[in-house]
Amino acid sequence: MSVFHNIEAVLFDLDGTLIDSAPDLGAAADKLRTDRGQTSLPATQYRPMAGAGARGMLGVALDMTPEHPDFLTLREEFFVNYENCMTQRTYAFDGVAELIEQLLQQNLVWGVVTNKSKRFTDPLTRAMPMFATARAIVSGDTTPHAKPHPEPLFEAARRLGLAPEKCLYVGDDERDIVAGLAAGMGTVAVSYGYLGQKSDISSWGAHATIHAPTDLLQLIK
Repeated sequence: MSVFHNIEAVLFDLDGTLIDSAPDLGAAADKLRTDRGQTSLPATQYRPMAGAGARGMLGVALDMTPEHPDFLTLREEFFVNYENCMTQRTYAFDGVAELIEQLLQQNLVWGVVTNKSKRFTDPLTRAMPMFATARAIVSGDTTPHAKPHPEPLFEAARRLGLAPEKCLYVGDDERDIVAGLAAGMGTVAVSYGYLGQKSDISSWGAHATIHAPTDLLQLIK
């Protein structure tokens, strides 16, 4: 397990790392079914695909792939459903608030780099007081590239006025680790997120793995 030295900022993925948005994503997708007279599916079926966005949600709800001729229409319907409920059941994982408080006490800055589009990231982070202290919030469409491309991480570092190697990136998806490594940042995989529950995290190549948010504090010196 790596211990990171001379870190000045911690950047986080959003869904599955800082917040559990699976209940709202699943509800938005399930509404596609119930609006069409189909039976509701349990939230446990949607949860493993919460990190895969609309593609994952429509796959579970309607067994629909992006190649389907109606995919774009139903994706937009899903997006509207999600906009209408995105803060109803979404909450920070246990320990996240304490982690952020401790980072601030250590004079470390923090931010978010997510593949979620600004359409959802901005209202969601505005609605949750925890994000008021985030110094950078970079969405999937903030730059021309999304993760696993490193450009969103470079953008966050620029906004913080820091060299990438002064930043740590924490995420629950292999693409987070790929992006972090490509950006020259220290990388931490989380096992409590959506993909962490289903994947062999050790194969991702992260510098470290944590099993609860506050575990991160033991890795920063």
